Amino acid sequence: MSLSTEQKREIIARFGKNENDTGATEAQIAILSVRIAELTEHFKIHKKDHQSRRGLLKLVGQRRRLLNYLRRRSFARYRAVCDAAGIRK
Repeated sequence: MSLSTEQKREIIARFGKNENDTGATEAQIAILSVRIAELTEHFKIHKKDHQSRRGLLKLVGQRRRLLNYLRRRSFARYRAVCDAAGIRK
């Protein structure tokens, strides 16, 4: 369910300012997007897993708050992360 360390490093290197920039808003949004996609695939098989569904909703809400923050701060960065992470907006 969770991302491996290598996957996180790869995402942070791609979206952060450097490979150690785990706090970058873009990197956080990208990591959440990957986790959301994995959970969505999980629910196609396990339809009655309601505990994990609650976790998915929390992740979606957290990503939404980060996207709203990024949209207010820099619309160009917002559009770039939406396009790169495959988020429909």
